[in-house]
Amino acid sequence: MDINDLRGLSTVLAMIAFLAVCFWAYSGSKKRDFNEAASLPFEDDAAHINTRDARGEISCEHADKDKGAI
Repeated sequence: MDINDLRGLSTVLAMIAFLAVCFWAYSGSKKRDFNEAASLPFEDDAAHINTRDARGEISCEHADKDKGAI
């Protein structure tokens, strides 16, 4: 086995890794997660604070309610 065989083997392994990542990214099970991540820049982060109460339920409070929001 010489250096050219190692180069060829590393090329094949890199191609397999690339195809695996492409398959993972375009699989149907990740679509909802990626759509949610894509909409994050359009959400208003400062306007809402998500908190958990003692029962573990998520409640959404308006962050500016004490500041007299416009």
